[in-house]
Amino acid sequence: MAKLNPKIDLSAVAAQFDGLRERHPGLWPALPKVALLALIVAAVMAVAWAVYWKGQFEELERRRGEEVQLRGQFVDKMKQAVNLPVLRKQKEQVMQYVSQLEKQLPSKAEMDALLSDINQAGVGRGLQFELFKPGQVMVREYYAELPISIRLTGDYHDFAAFTSDVANLPRIVTLHDVRIVAPDRAGPTTGGVKPAGPLVMEATAKTFRYLDAEEVAEQKRKEAAAKAPAGKGKAGGGKA
Repeated sequence: MAKLNPKIDLSAVAAQFDGLRERHPGLWPALPKVALLALIVAAVMAVAWAVYWKGQFEELERRRGEEVQLRGQFVDKMKQAVNLPVLRKQKEQVMQYVSQLEKQLPSKAEMDALLSDINQAGVGRGLQFELFKPGQVMVREYYAELPISIRLTGDYHDFAAFTSDVANLPRIVTLHDVRIVAPDRAGPTTGGVKPAGPLVMEATAKTFRYLDAEEVAEQKRKEAAAKAPAGKGKAGGGKA
């Protein structure tokens, strides 16, 4: 069987492109018509890509990125939904703990009763108050602190019981700068030894309370004044 070996006649192909300008495109040979059609299609595709398709593909990529992000958010929300009962229980426990802490802070009207409780804690242990002096209230951002200077006389073990009773009060009371000393033992001696006397305990008891509505408003006013630019509100003044 003879082997086919087709050959392209380049001269015949070139002859189809000769004299195209003098003829109407409808009268062109088949090969130039196909070439012109391919060129028109390529030009239309290029214009469509630049004007329309490029933006569409960019929008598609952006949407795909959003899809990935939304899928991640969906997975996170599903995890939260699965753990929602546990999270609600933890929230309730935290709110109960916060409520318990809030109950340990007295209001302004309850401070007198708290001071009486501190005094009673010492008297109940047989201690004698030589000094019980509330100091200046120090207003903080969310609470007020009241220091109380105290001086008691009594036995060492009674001091220990007193501090324990103060720690177990329903309201928060802390003791600071505690100092226990023996007083000067002046007077006659017995067999060369001065008689022992009661010990003296000096300390600063601090208790804390809520700020009332007026104090909160005052704190906010001070904060706003501190943040205001220096010299604001002073402009416009002149000599009388």
